[in-house]
Amino acid sequence: MRKLCMTSLTAVGVLLGADAVTRHDAPPVKNGNVVVALCDGKTTLEVEGLKPGESMDPARAQKVADELMLAWTKKNPGIPWVIAPDTAKDAKGKLPAPGATSPEKKQFETYGNYSSRDEFIWQQEYDKFVAEGNRIFHDAKAFGGTVGISCDMCHPNAANTHAETYPKYQVQLQRVALLRDMINWCIENPSKGKPLPDDDTRLRAMEAYIMSQRKGVAMAPGKH
Repeated sequence: MRKLCMTSLTAVGVLLGADAVTRHDAPPVKNGNVVVALCDGKTTLEVEGLKPGESMDPARAQKVADELMLAWTKKNPGIPWVIAPDTAKDAKGKLPAPGATSPEKKQFETYGNYSSRDEFIWQQEYDKFVAEGNRIFHDAKAFGGTVGISCDMCHPNAANTHAETYPKYQVQLQRVALLRDMINWCIENPSKGKPLPDDDTRLRAMEAYIMSQRKGVAMAPGKH
């Protein structure tokens, strides 16, 4: 069964850079119904009779999902929903070489078209975000530490963090933890600071930095 993300367009947003939020406004609705959308933020459907605060039963929700998928397919004929640019075959049925850059021509994937210029911009944003995480990781005051101990003092270059093994059971927390949970544990204990909210840019940036340091390492969730 195909799976997709659906959300009310009045609430959907993507965090970019620091705290900027991109919103996708819903199209005009009739009779106060709810409008749902695919993850692409473009394909929408007004659900007749569904009012704000109401929920659909599984059968109706699946029907709405199928209608959204059909609408997306009509707008992107011949493009499988599951295709990804890194695994897409060319006209001769060959896969691209590892590390090959995208041509200037438009490429297709789940969310639409993009070019190498788009990829360049996205890479710049990613690099800036990781650099910010690197800065915070090395500055105890930046993440709210109170005794001068920064993350790098125990984990130089994010060593011995093993981001690719999360989520996993973490002994210090006595429960299954995400990487950000362990970052907060370290902030609260060795650094004597206050845990950061999940949506705090500093926490997200440090998480991105730690994960970037493990680039190329196979993910193995639950592995100690």
